[in-house]
Amino acid sequence: MISSDQFCDVLEDQDVGFVSGVPCSYFSGPIERLSAQGVYVPAASEGAALTMAAGAALRGVRTAVIAQNSGLGNMINPLTSLLLTYRIPTLVFMSLRGWPDPADDEPQHAVMGSATHALLDALGVAHWTLYQDSTDLGGILAEAEKELAQGRPAFVLVQKGAVGKRSAPPQQGGAGRLTRAEALPLLLSKFSGLPVVSTTGYTSRELFAAGDADSHFYMQGSMGHASALGLGVALGAAHQDGGAGPVVVLDGDGAALMHLGTMSTIGSRAPIGLVHVLFDNGTYESTGAQPTTSGTVDFAAVARGLGYASARVCRTREEIEEGAEMMLRTTGPHFMVVPVGPIDGAVPNRATSSISAPALHARFASFMSAGATAEEDMCR
Repeated sequence: MISSDQFCDVLEDQDVGFVSGVPCSYFSGPIERLSAQGVYVPAASEGAALTMAAGAALRGVRTAVIAQNSGLGNMINPLTSLLLTYRIPTLVFMSLRGWPDPADDEPQHAVMGSATHALLDALGVAHWTLYQDSTDLGGILAEAEKELAQGRPAFVLVQKGAVGKRSAPPQQGGAGRLTRAEALPLLLSKFSGLPVVSTTGYTSRELFAAGDADSHFYMQGSMGHASALGLGVALGAAHQDGGAGPVVVLDGDGAALMHLGTMSTIGSRAPIGLVHVLFDNGTYESTGAQPTTSGTVDFAAVARGLGYASARVCRTREEIEEGAEMMLRTTGPHFMVVPVGPIDGAVPNRATSSISAPALHARFASFMSAGATAEEDMCR
């Protein structure tokens, strides 16, 4: 293992002056130091991080990207159509979730963990692996430099434990706010029996801990796509049986920012029963509480501008309950921002610690099918 300071020192030795990325817990130490130095720029998605790095490279700056392999799919378009096509050199450090043994990680990492090396091989992208017992990052980067000198990207794939973490997590803001765990029961008391799609990370964990139900679809992975899945559920129901019953999406600030354009589709298609709730704690909490850019975003104004029927910020218990009631009795789509503080106490288990992902799919689909059948019977 190399320490996080050694990692950053090697980047300085390589004259890397611009780093962007989407956080992974494997890189919590380097991201903290690089952020403090003003070198690291948080990106909404891995593809955006790679493209920003390419832009800085066009100015002659040596650049790097830090990301998780679950975001490799987000990278592939700019990697293939921009960096490889225009021969723009950028160094990419990518954590290897779900590797070498997928069984040792969460189920959403299994496919990409097994495919990361082969995908890069298929794209003709040079890569090296930094193992947990590696101590010579400089030697790897010396080899990578040969690719960079030819105007090509170079990937360093990082095994869990290969880079040391910081000694203590950063201090989070949000004092005096409700926690997500306190807000969730308030919402569930209003949304009981309705289909609920929850975003990846601690939101799904806390929803599962607050009360499991067949009507809940816990998204592990697929960051940023909870709103799209919920929209599909809403539009699918309308297409299937003409129903327009409520569908609830529980989102997070970092996830929503990753694919913010989906909110435009929601506004355009205007599913009248969609309720989109966004918990905003200003951090990527499950990867080490690195800050998002939500501090400069007025999500409610964005939602109104993109065509939602209503958008509001709810900070208190009373505002949350009143907002939920209004959204259920009026025509949507609706948007609710709930500013929340950091998680308080132990992190709950993932849903897949008790129920397999395919079983979660099957029971949610069965719940939706039963609801459609009940609506048809009522109409006869």
